[in-house]
Amino acid sequence: MSYKNFTVDVDADGIALVTWDMPGKSMNVFDESVIEELEAIVEKVTSDAAIKGAVITSGKESYSGGADLSMLQRMLKLFGEEKAKSPEAATKMLFDNAGRMTWLFRKIETSGKPWVSAINGTCMGGAFELSLACHGRVAADGEKVRMALPEIKVGIFPGAGGTQRVSRLAKTQDALTMLTSGQNLTPQKAKSMGLIHEIAEPAKLIETAKAMIRNGLKPVAPWDEKGFKLPDGPIYSAAGANLWPPAIAILRRETYGNYPAASAILKCVYEGLLVPFDTALRIEQRYFTEILQTREAAAMIHSLFISLQELNKGARRPQGVAETKFKKIGVLGAGFMGAGIAYVTAKAGIPVVLLDRDMEAAGKGKAHSDNLISDQVKKGRAKPEEKDRLLSLITPTADYADLDGCDLVIEAVFEDSEIKKAVTGKAEAVLKPSATFASNTSTIPITGLAKNSVRPKNFIGIHFFSPVDRMMLVEIILGKKTGDKALAVAIDYVRAIKKTPIVVNDTRGFYVNRCVLRYMSEAYQMLIEGVPAAMIENAAKMAGMPVGPLALTDETAIDLAQKIMKQTIRDLGEKAVDADQMALINTMVDKHGRFGRKNGKGFYDYPAKPAKKKLWPGLKDLYKQQDPEKVDIEELKQRLLFTIALEAVRVMEEGIVTDPREADVGSILAFGFAPYTGGALSYVDGIGAKKFVKRARELQKRYGAQFKAPKLLVDMAEKGETFYERFDPYAGAEAKKAA
Repeated sequence: MSYKNFTVDVDADGIALVTWDMPGKSMNVFDESVIEELEAIVEKVTSDAAIKGAVITSGKESYSGGADLSMLQRMLKLFGEEKAKSPEAATKMLFDNAGRMTWLFRKIETSGKPWVSAINGTCMGGAFELSLACHGRVAADGEKVRMALPEIKVGIFPGAGGTQRVSRLAKTQDALTMLTSGQNLTPQKAKSMGLIHEIAEPAKLIETAKAMIRNGLKPVAPWDEKGFKLPDGPIYSAAGANLWPPAIAILRRETYGNYPAASAILKCVYEGLLVPFDTALRIEQRYFTEILQTREAAAMIHSLFISLQELNKGARRPQGVAETKFKKIGVLGAGFMGAGIAYVTAKAGIPVVLLDRDMEAAGKGKAHSDNLISDQVKKGRAKPEEKDRLLSLITPTADYADLDGCDLVIEAVFEDSEIKKAVTGKAEAVLKPSATFASNTSTIPITGLAKNSVRPKNFIGIHFFSPVDRMMLVEIILGKKTGDKALAVAIDYVRAIKKTPIVVNDTRGFYVNRCVLRYMSEAYQMLIEGVPAAMIENAAKMAGMPVGPLALTDETAIDLAQKIMKQTIRDLGEKAVDADQMALINTMVDKHGRFGRKNGKGFYDYPAKPAKKKLWPGLKDLYKQQDPEKVDIEELKQRLLFTIALEAVRVMEEGIVTDPREADVGSILAFGFAPYTGGALSYVDGIGAKKFVKRARELQKRYGAQFKAPKLLVDMAEKGETFYERFDPYAGAEAKKAA
């Protein structure tokens, strides 16, 4: 029998080599066709007396990325349609579908024939759950070999036996850490945890796997044998009593109850370890069915998997423009941002010229890359030869003539229009006519900067976030005259350095900074109202933000906030900035000399390590403090999320961002907008426009115009629309298909 996704070759010893190699895909994933074929292969191996056992591996560089989450979306869509007819039948159908992989893997485990998983590369999610159901597991010893159960990152959990097998193979604490964090495991770490049996040289991987079967591998899982004991002992034991209460408390501290899937993992493991294995799998299946129906799972799968994947593949790239293969890139300005841009460019294997006013400044910029890659080598995340190669790709210079031959030049000098004008002219005098010029400005509109260019069609904004090496989002800003080719080049570059691009039309602060400034501004307002600073910061974390707004202001610098406010007043007038908030920032900077983390004092004090930062006690003396007992913490949380979401709506209304996928993904990747919501617009969609507008009006009445619902949102509330209906990102694609 022939298969589309697999080949099966039986050797002279009767060992079947099952090779997973999906045609037309760069990575294997579980979809409906793969599950059907694997079921047939399991049946064949089990029933054919000539087959003594099976090794399953991948024909691709990686093993598998796990389940195709768009399959889950199709499952949920069908569930929604069936639910309208019969809720009970729909839930039963979802339960059965959710358990399909669970019971297929259990068939392998109880087939009576030994199965070995030969892991040759990235092995994620459902693929690692498949491996855990095999009787033997061998991983190749290589840099690219990683194993993980990362489902928690998209709002679900390992629901095909993962919670039960990991917690029976590894120590409970290690299992819970792995399951609730989605951490990647090297072969060495996986072996030390007891999750794989052997590590082999890549060339000997298949032979090592087959040898396990030839040497008499028992076709029985440890938990199916009489007398099986858990690595840590039973739940009801002294060890269990020491583990479970703190585990529940830690989960609460880390998630504030915002991630139902994380809570479900603890329940699955705790309850599952108390019962026989098949019962445990049913418990897991029930929780998985429940989590699939949550708003959080739907939102996170949509934004952090589907949309993110589409944007990373270039969803916003203009069609009909040839892809750019970069031979040389220039970076103007070797300060912190410019040096970071040079580093990520060289890391992608692209030669980069790093230019500054003199060789000393340019050399310091290159030294930044040296420090970053040296740290990676020290931690074992890079090899010495990788360091040598990366540094060889960076050429520091003070001579504009060295930009000759660049496909793209990125300007990252000070936020000063005159300096930017000067460097643009000098660079363009050297560049070939087809080259693209980009500015990394974070505040100055691109259309204005493009007036300095002799070819505004080739002028674009490429806005990085700090630190460049760690932040995964890049805003691409279109000036009024920016052409399709410049946009395509910018997207090609962002994809080449393995970051996520979002396309933004020109405006002051673009998209991300407009939202971030609202977040900070609401915190200033709360301070002025006398809300204790600790409550503001804690409310933000409880709402799902990774960093409180006062800590974030310190990171970006309070004196920078002051400069932005002053510039806004110069450009837009006194009323553009709240006078009380301006007074607060002036007091912090001018009276108390508190600039933020950079001078060791801001809203927080930053003592020498190992001491931790703590809120500046003087904050409570600036305004009369409210009684903490009378502060509504839920309202604080809501204010912080609503103010950001409303700004995201205004950005859509103004046509600055036109694709809701970019608004959502951008808000999560750039400043960590409560990921469980699916992003700023999905937060509104999840609540519903009508309810959101009603609540916004109540907040406006109490706290001010920042909560005024834009006309767009009011209109959507009246029509019962969501953002993904109103601004359907797939409408164009569907129309093209139909044509």
